[in-house]
Amino acid sequence: MDEFQEILEDFLVEAFEMIEQLDNDLIELENSPEDLDLLNRIFRVAHTIKGSSSFLNFDVLTHLTHHMEDVLNKARRGELLITPEVMDVVLESTDKMKGLLEHIKETGSDEGALDVGPTVARLEAALKGEPIEEMAAAETKSEPEPEPAAEEKELSEMSDEEIDAEIERLLQERQEEDRKRREEKKKAEAAAETPGESGEKDLSEMSEAEIEAEIERLLKERQEEDRRKREAKKAKKESVEAKEAKPAEREAPAKASAPRPVEPKQKPEAKTAVPKERKATVEQTIRVDVKRLDDLMNLIGELVLGKNRLLKIYDDVEERYEGEQFLEELNQVVSSISLVTTDLQIAVMKTRMLPIGKVFNKFPRMVRDLSRELHKEIELVISGEETELDKSIVEEIGDPLVHIIRNSCDHGIEPPEERVAKGKPPKGTVQLKAYNEGNHIIIEIVDDGKGLDAEMLKMKAVEKGLISEKEADQMSDKEAFMLIFRPGFSTAAKVTNVSGRGVGMDVVKSNIEKLNGIIEIDSEKGKGTTLKLKIPLTLAIIQSLLVSVQDEYYAVPLASVLETVRITPDEIQTVEGRSVLRLRDEVLSLVHLADIFDVERVFSMGEHAYVVIIGLAESKIGLIVDSLVGQEEIVIKSLGEYLKGIEGIAGATIRGDGRVTLIVDVGVLMDMAKHVKSSIKNLESQVLVKEKNSPSDYNILIVDDSKTDRTIMRKALEPLGVTIAEATNGVEALNMMKDGSKMFDAALVDIEMPRMDGYTLASEIRKFNKFKNIPLIAVTSRTSRSDRLRGVEVGMTEYITKPYTPDYLMNVVARNINLNVEQVS
Repeated sequence: MDEFQEILEDFLVEAFEMIEQLDNDLIELENSPEDLDLLNRIFRVAHTIKGSSSFLNFDVLTHLTHHMEDVLNKARRGELLITPEVMDVVLESTDKMKGLLEHIKETGSDEGALDVGPTVARLEAALKGEPIEEMAAAETKSEPEPEPAAEEKELSEMSDEEIDAEIERLLQERQEEDRKRREEKKKAEAAAETPGESGEKDLSEMSEAEIEAEIERLLKERQEEDRRKREAKKAKKESVEAKEAKPAEREAPAKASAPRPVEPKQKPEAKTAVPKERKATVEQTIRVDVKRLDDLMNLIGELVLGKNRLLKIYDDVEERYEGEQFLEELNQVVSSISLVTTDLQIAVMKTRMLPIGKVFNKFPRMVRDLSRELHKEIELVISGEETELDKSIVEEIGDPLVHIIRNSCDHGIEPPEERVAKGKPPKGTVQLKAYNEGNHIIIEIVDDGKGLDAEMLKMKAVEKGLISEKEADQMSDKEAFMLIFRPGFSTAAKVTNVSGRGVGMDVVKSNIEKLNGIIEIDSEKGKGTTLKLKIPLTLAIIQSLLVSVQDEYYAVPLASVLETVRITPDEIQTVEGRSVLRLRDEVLSLVHLADIFDVERVFSMGEHAYVVIIGLAESKIGLIVDSLVGQEEIVIKSLGEYLKGIEGIAGATIRGDGRVTLIVDVGVLMDMAKHVKSSIKNLESQVLVKEKNSPSDYNILIVDDSKTDRTIMRKALEPLGVTIAEATNGVEALNMMKDGSKMFDAALVDIEMPRMDGYTLASEIRKFNKFKNIPLIAVTSRTSRSDRLRGVEVGMTEYITKPYTPDYLMNVVARNINLNVEQVS
């Protein structure tokens, strides 16, 4: 039983592989009916599946493929012309073959799967050159399905009643053959039938003795067939037992499985050879459960996080122990781990990669059927089908492409007479191509049809209440093209099987958004339309842009980032209470990330602002952030049951410094941005730093571990009348500043301190956008040039060396906070 199961699995793998290519080959054959090599290749597929299914006793599949093989055989002999009607029934046969194979895969049998009678009748009509549709109607009821159960049982195992029934069945088959032979004699085109059959007598012309002799002959044929089956099974068993001892003997029968026509008497040997040959192939590959690959990908994700953390720690160690001998060795180890981790990540990702041809292969058949249904001439040109992307994305991209291509065929390509009137060739072309661009795959669908009419799209959208007339007037052509993705939008005059319900392109938009992809449309009226999909190669480990708002960092998936720009406040314009930015030929809505997440902003954005242009599907907006931190590879982690469902947040990641950073959900973020009503300029006016009315409004922070030094600095600053706070080390000072209960206008920082020195404190303070402009004044006994240089690098504003006079310190602080010392005095 295990041996049979192994043969069955090999048969199914081989059959599905062959049928997957069969649809495309048949479409190509319809366009090039004179290509004999292609026809022979298609014939061999049908012949191989028929032979294997017969050996495995799948009688329904054998019955169907036998008739399909007859049609193809007659075509390759030049006796049958491949017309669209003939191709219709051949393609219908391949669909039934797929259905039967799926049923065999699930149940192990093809009994009760599909009714192939009507399809077989249509194939027979094609063989005889009769009208296919009429013949199908007549034969559907008259042609019963073969009874596989009767053939599966040997005569030696039958009762007398069963033997009588078998004799009756054999006689009926013989009578049916006689009837067909009489009909074929009346037709000139049936002159080339197999020589041996034409010399046989009809049963109606025989005497009783001859009929008895014919019954005896038929029974002997059946017994001989049973004997051959038993011998084939026995030979199969012996060959499996002897395969280890006699490897040389396996080579000869293996050749029998080569893709060439095989005579019936050779079938048992050919079929037993198939598993042997596939056995050699299987040794080169193994089947792995997808869940195991997912688990492996998760572990690689953890390894990537560890690598990022290790690199950050090394940077900190290198800064602290600069010049130490062990750093070189540590650098080699860290670099090696980083390199191996990256290579391992790429290797694991490749195991999940599939060629996009797995999706593309179904479209030639679909376009061919659509062109027949729509009475149009359409050619599909595919390129880049070898381009690979993650398995999870391959599974998701199929539906959007189906809707886009159907849309191109129905709305884009014109009928032949209309194309000729426009000076175009009668046959329209739809191009489907894929190629890599960085960490993305680009899929383009290009048609040479009538293109999109921006004004007509606006009018339809206004009629359906999707947009107002004012919005329509303000729309650019590119924005009008994007209207086709609105739910319920359709330009079809009536509802058909192909279009008219306004749901297809909406599915495209939602599926591409789910993949963090981007859609772009370019169209020229009368010339055609190009629709471009930009999709990330994988969703497991992604590249992100880290941005900051106040002291919070956010990760924006790089797949959704179109570009980053730096603008001045003067470039921000206000339209109907909303901020917008004109960027080249586009007008983009502007929203501050702090306003979307309701984060308090303390300072105005200053002379410049950073804008991240993000896009998803067909939409784009400009996102204002406080600063651009950099690009980093991140692993998406769930927030867990307690925190899941937070609007605008897709998950979290652990960065190299060990901090948890939130990952924004670009799709939800763009929806949230629509509800932010205030303009940037109005908000800026609300958050300007409040005016200082007296010296006591100024807050100065003194950071020093020496109580004596803190007292000296306090005494020096008392004449200014400012408010003074003290911290004994860098950690305490940083916490006081981050607390937010008091905004400091300047800080006096000692360099040599426990827990966190002054240099580290300064670099940590400068990481926060709201502290970027606070004067940091170093007060230290270090006087070397390198110390001063390091102070400047970490963000110190002034550098005061001890000893100093109280007046000097007071004047330095007053100058940095713009306080007039003379007025204070």
